[in-house]
Amino acid sequence: MEAPAAPHSPADHPMPYATAELTVNSPEQMQELGRHLAKLLRPGDLVMLTGELGAGKTTFTRGLGEGLGVRGAVTSPTFVIARVHPSLGDGPPLVHADAYRLSGGLDEMEDLDLDVSLTDSVIVVEWGEGKVEELTEERLHVFIHRAVGTASSRGATPGPPETDEVRHVTLRGVGERWAAVDLSVLSA
Repeated sequence: MEAPAAPHSPADHPMPYATAELTVNSPEQMQELGRHLAKLLRPGDLVMLTGELGAGKTTFTRGLGEGLGVRGAVTSPTFVIARVHPSLGDGPPLVHADAYRLSGGLDEMEDLDLDVSLTDSVIVVEWGEGKVEELTEERLHVFIHRAVGTASSRGATPGPPETDEVRHVTLRGVGERWAAVDLSVLSA
């Protein structure tokens, strides 16, 4: 992972927030980023993941699950909408939801009882933008963008990582909870 870019100006968002921008060069680094972020999370945190299909949202969440020490393999919740992964220790459980097929916004999300477990769990919602912001004013929004370009040939002279593997990740913490969090530690 590379050092974060310069943070955005606080005037860019009406609420206090923290930001970090990173480049992730492989699925292993994406999972490692999730493990590192888990150290900053606490019960009640909402993490929204935004990125195209195959961007690495579930890989990132798998790392979060490892870092939180939860039970069960973290896989895409697309067909079950939400999965709960209980803690194997004294940490919070992980609720992993996929809002892709939900169209009713907050009403449908509330039917999943995500707001009930929000105070006790770390909630991760893939495809939640525009659907779960009302659950809490404090959240971490993770944007994962796949790099576009020409991939180098496999087996060629060592050089930059395969373009297909490179992701640009922007983390934006919204609300008082995230105002004092230094997300730049994730680039270390």
